[in-house]
Amino acid sequence: MSTDRYTSPLSERYASREMQYIFSQDMKFCTWRRLWIALAETEMELGLSQNGRPVITQEQIDELKEHAADINYEVARAREKEVRHDVMSHVYAYGQQCPKAAGIIHLGATSCYVGDNTDIIIMTEGLKLVKKKLINVLAELARFADQQKAQPTLAFTHFQPAQPTTVGKRATLWMQEFCLDLEDLDHVLSTMKLLGSKGTTGTQASFLELFDGDQETIDKIDPMIARKMGFAECYPVSGQTYSRKVDTRVANVLAGIAASAHKMSNDIRLLQHLKEVEEPFEKSQIGSSAMAYKRNPMRSERIASLARYVMVDALNPAITSATQWFERTLDDSANKRLSIPEGFLAVDGILDLCLNVTDGLKVYPKVIEKRLMSELPLWLRRIS
Repeated sequence: MSTDRYTSPLSERYASREMQYIFSQDMKFCTWRRLWIALAETEMELGLSQNGRPVITQEQIDELKEHAADINYEVARAREKEVRHDVMSHVYAYGQQCPKAAGIIHLGATSCYVGDNTDIIIMTEGLKLVKKKLINVLAELARFADQQKAQPTLAFTHFQPAQPTTVGKRATLWMQEFCLDLEDLDHVLSTMKLLGSKGTTGTQASFLELFDGDQETIDKIDPMIARKMGFAECYPVSGQTYSRKVDTRVANVLAGIAASAHKMSNDIRLLQHLKEVEEPFEKSQIGSSAMAYKRNPMRSERIASLARYVMVDALNPAITSATQWFERTLDDSANKRLSIPEGFLAVDGILDLCLNVTDGLKVYPKVIEKRLMSELPLWLRRIS
């Protein structure tokens, strides 16, 4: 591992390997190749021809499939230094491996065909993983709530002693917020669509030219590509890109989960200060370099820290969506490369931490009962 350059703490410390793979180069460029195969297959199946002869053959498709996963990165990188265009560099690299099919790779498409469709696919896979982890956190909280449903505790409003509640009931407050997040996630996930093959300004002009203006045939392209890539449909209209409003919706789901996790972690931090509960603490864990006896709630603090980053990060897609000009500008690209992956990687780390904390959360009934009894006479006097 190189130690003389910046590395992201999201990949080094927080995010799981599973989420890191979803946002990896292998996932991205293998998806590009799958999309090129889907486009070529669709064009062949729709009878694309020139002078009465098929433009694309099954032999070419088979060649493309043979090299769908073995990305020749060095060739692509060398080419990009020359042409300064990532998509055309990978078209060239793929063509070097598939000489028979080189001429039909990316036929009629613009860069956003692979770039934007891949972004949608990757975000969809990321949402699926987030959903799985969110459900696991909810299941662990449900177990904890049921286990502690009869444990009376002093409730707080304004962080002042209030009427009693139970430890389990308090946990259901955390659960309900996560349940609202799950509803939002399910909605966004169920409405994710591909961009399809809309062309340079969303008019499919290049495909109309390829198919001699046959609109009936053109109308079949997007649904066929969507099915090949595992989606029900494509967005009906677009400019060159899918609407960046989609990124905003996705980021808002991530920010909502982060906010719920932050609320839960703050409650746990306060309760740990009161010595009523305690997050997991390893046998050899050091609480403080100067005060080894301290038992700092470092996991809950980390949840809060990462959560604040995700909540603020959601502003990036919103501003990008608001400032796109007409059919597209390119000031979205560099921002998207950072804001979307980092939002997912951070939420992934947050949910892993939430699962770890809730799975090992200790409750101290004697401390809880002592505080409750010390406040109960005062509370009874107030209502009498």
